[in-house]
Parts: sequence; C-alpha cells; structure tokens
Amino acid sequence: MAHRCSDDGPQRLSAETGSDGRRTVAETFDKKADLLMTDAMADKPLVLGNHILRSRLIVGTGKYRTFELMQECLEASGSEVITVAVRRERLVDSSGRNILDFIDLKRYTILPNTAGCFNVEDAVRVARLGREILRGLENPGADWVKLEVLADTRTLLPDPVATVEACKQLVDDGFQVLCYTSDDPITAKRLKLAGATSVMPAGSPIGSGQGVLNPNNIRICLEYLKEGDPDYPVIIDAGVGAASDVAMAMELGCDGVLLNTAIASAQDPLRMAVAMKLACQAGRHSLLAGRIPKRLYATASSPTEGVITKTN
Repeated sequence: MAHRCSDDGPQRLSAETGSDGRRTVAETFDKKADLLMTDAMADKPLVLGNHILRSRLIVGTGKYRTFELMQECLEASGSEVITVAVRRERLVDSSGRNILDFIDLKRYTILPNTAGCFNVEDAVRVARLGREILRGLENPGADWVKLEVLADTRTLLPDPVATVEACKQLVDDGFQVLCYTSDDPITAKRLKLAGATSVMPAGSPIGSGQGVLNPNNIRICLEYLKEGDPDYPVIIDAGVGAASDVAMAMELGCDGVLLNTAIASAQDPLRMAVAMKLACQAGRHSLLAGRIPKRLYATASSPTEGVITKTN
C-alpha cells in the first residue's frame, strides 16, 4: 500500500487519519503476510498454562491518550491477550467512560496485572480482586495473573524475595502465575521452581525504552529455564522501545514479548502497533530459520567455479 507524502514527511497513521485508513493499513499488512505463509512455515502455538495462543505479542492498555486509540492499537497489534493493571488502571476516564466498554471481552483474554504492588500482601490481594472481576465478566483470564512485586518507585525493579513468595502463595491459591522479574538467571530459576507458569525477565527497566540491555543474561535465563523442558515459556517483559527490540528478543529464543509503553507513548501509536506485530513475527521466523554463523572475514555469496578470466 502506498502512503501519501507531503512536505512534512510520510502520512502518519494516527487518530487524525480517519478510521477507514487505519483499518486498511492493518488489513493490508495481514493480507501480505498471509500470502507469504505456507504450511512449511507454520509455527506451533504459544502455550501458557491452559491458554493456547497464536500471537506471541501481549500488549497493555495503559497510557493511551484515548480509549478509542487504545482500541485501535489493540486490534492492529494482532494480540489475543491484553494486560489490565487492576490497581493502577484508569478504569473510568474524565467523561465517566469505562475502559472495559472499549475492550471486546469475547475476543481478548484479559491478563490481570498486579502493577503498583510493593509487598506480598498487596500483590496477592490485587490478584484475587482481578480474578473476581474477570469471573464476573466471564472472561477466561480469571484463572491467571501477571505478577509484579516492585522494590521501589524510582527503578520499578522487582523485589526478588517478595516475588518468589507471592508466586508460591498464588500458585497454592490456584493461579497460573506469569512472573515479571529481572534478568537474573538464579531468580528466574527459583520462580520456575516456585510453580510459575511463565517467567518474564525484563529487557530493561519498565518504560525505559532501552531494549534488551543484557542479551547474555537472557540467554542464560533461557538455558536455565528450558533445561529438560524446552517448551517452558519465557517472555520478555518491560523495556522495549522499538520494533528492533522485539525482533531481537524473539531471535534470542524468547517465546513472546509483553509491552505497553512502546506503543502507547509512541508518536504514532497505531503505526507502532503494526510494527511490533510484524517484528514479533519476523523475529520468530528468523529464529526458526537459523541464522548463519558470524565470521571474521568475508565469504563470497557467488560461486568461484567458472569465473571468467583473460584466458577464457
């Protein structure tokens, strides 16, 4: 699809563009991607406890300028699971509108989030509150939770001891727990041993947009968590800023990416939602395809046999 250009540069896909144009962009990308897919390229689904997902991108609902923009970005991202921070989320805006009125609860599985909790007791209470809300809405997300137990308000880094303890309590209470944690492999392994359905190491601090700062630690996390259990789901959560960060996380071998700020706070959130969707798919295909090894010296891409010389 060609984009009109003006003196100000490429046309932006945002709220001012018009709903028909926005839908057309997302649908066009989908159709082109479908044409490229073959049976040989089909991928197995992402399994998170009782949930089986086609999309490996999970997106949040916070920080959007309007509920309408959020709604459009969720659709463009292709995600099947969206997070809602039970404690922090602005459930009702200044006009008295409820965020849940803009989320198709039959289409999306809600992943309740304990964001904003700084101790075990608060995290467990908020998780149970989220479960009761989703049971009332008859949404399948009632059986799981994204667990965050933060250490301080400045860094928003996780409290490893409190996170492990909260994970144990929630697992005992029947939750499928997806644990936000640092990129420390030891903590990641302890969370798995505590019963976490998925361990979700941060690429970098929440909302920082720094991407995956320590890929080697992520590689070790993957090694520790998948040892003897290659299908155990590991998801990068936090710090993503651009589509290249998503692709990198997937190429490292992560099973999915969870993000919010990178889309909601982008200059053009809708276009970024499309970019994140495609990057997640591209990174996954790149991993499955198997990259070439890195070499110190050049390797000719064309054959050397039969090269034309002066004597030919």
